Amino acid sequence: MSIAFLDGAYLPLEEARISPLDRGFLFGDGIYEVVPSYAGSMVGFAPHIARMKSGLAAVGINLDWSETDWADLCNRLITDNGAGNLGIYLHVSRGADTKRFHGFPENIAPTVFAFAFDIAPPPIAEKALARTYKVSTARDLRWERCHIKSTALLGNVLHFQQGYEKGHGETILFNANNELTEASACNVFIVKNGIVITPPLDNQLLPGITRDIVLDVLRKDGSIPVEERIVTMDEVTSADEVWVTSSSKEIAPVIAVDDVPVGNGEVGDVWLAAQALYTAGKFNY
Repeated sequence: MSIAFLDGAYLPLEEARISPLDRGFLFGDGIYEVVPSYAGSMVGFAPHIARMKSGLAAVGINLDWSETDWADLCNRLITDNGAGNLGIYLHVSRGADTKRFHGFPENIAPTVFAFAFDIAPPPIAEKALARTYKVSTARDLRWERCHIKSTALLGNVLHFQQGYEKGHGETILFNANNELTEASACNVFIVKNGIVITPPLDNQLLPGITRDIVLDVLRKDGSIPVEERIVTMDEVTSADEVWVTSSSKEIAPVIAVDDVPVGNGEVGDVWLAAQALYTAGKFNY
């Protein structure tokens, strides 16, 4: 039985209930995070919470919670749910009003919901054990505030479904200028001539926590050059390696884009080195 948190109470997940007038339900009016944890230790907790606070401020949801408050919640859920390999889902909506109205209501309390769920063991830096992905590509048709981790994910869901229906594990997106943005649920990296490259942060993509940790770990190590710059889709299709990154996937090697092999169609050497560095440093954030 999974133990969840809802507005100050810890309770079985199946007993958690919100009002049908909650703006998270009616409008997708909320912010969320997912923090991975392994054997009781969280990865990227501080940057996840910083991004949560930034998102809440960006959409004008006022919640007076400190990093310590969030840490207490996460650690309690980890303990109550067995301290295995767990994802901690954190969700804050604007709250429930007495009517459906587009304008922000005044004097309502945000709804705070969280629960833990099982996740796969962390990836291991071995080519033979890597979970590889085949991906589709699509023109990015989502909204222009993708840097906010909103709970309104219909655009992302529809893009993911495009690839899923083709038997692919992700959909890589590009803008009107044929420039890489991100994937439906991941950030994207390419490798060319030994250089790791990813698009710079702007309103077209989420500031992924795994993305940030990967960049920081690689820069601190210094053995693999890194660039943040505009990446064209021509560069994606001609890359030596392509990766997708997320809190649950860590660094996942892509072996085919639109059913065309990436490089030689096998897991690359740069991925192997980067995953080893990530594995060694991920609990430092």
